[in-house]
Amino acid sequence: MNDDARPLAVFDLDGTLADSGHRQHFLEGARRDWGGFFAAAVDDPPLEEGVSLALSSAEECEIVYLTGRPERCRRDTLAWLEQQGLPRGHVHMRRNDDRRPARRTKVEILKRLGREREVRVLVDDDELVCDAAELAGFAVVRARWAVPSSSLKDAQEREGRT
Repeated sequence: MNDDARPLAVFDLDGTLADSGHRQHFLEGARRDWGGFFAAAVDDPPLEEGVSLALSSAEECEIVYLTGRPERCRRDTLAWLEQQGLPRGHVHMRRNDDRRPARRTKVEILKRLGREREVRVLVDDDELVCDAAELAGFAVVRARWAVPSSSLKDAQEREGRT
């Protein structure tokens, strides 16, 4: 089947495919260290449940990655995806200066993708993103296989960083 005709399966990275737990300490306290947080992403272990779902989804769908990571992390992110043996796919990243909440930025991109292709599913660990995507009419798999971090959730919503 031509890739242009295949539906899309859209996967988040942090907390869905990548276990970012080891770098949460960068977001604790009054002064969050975003540079350290994103630099440490190269050492994220894979989340097997998410990786398995991406691999099985790739049998019928084109895989697309949708992350709140800033564009400056692209090279490290692409290398990490390849190291994990994940399917190749377009990676949508946040502009370096974009601080809007992920629930807005991600649904905006999903809608844009959905105008040209069927979006079969979004897989994401952020409950607010999942709620917003469902309200917009998208099928969602809530990635609940990682240990949630209150520091990360607060940062995602209030600071629009990931």
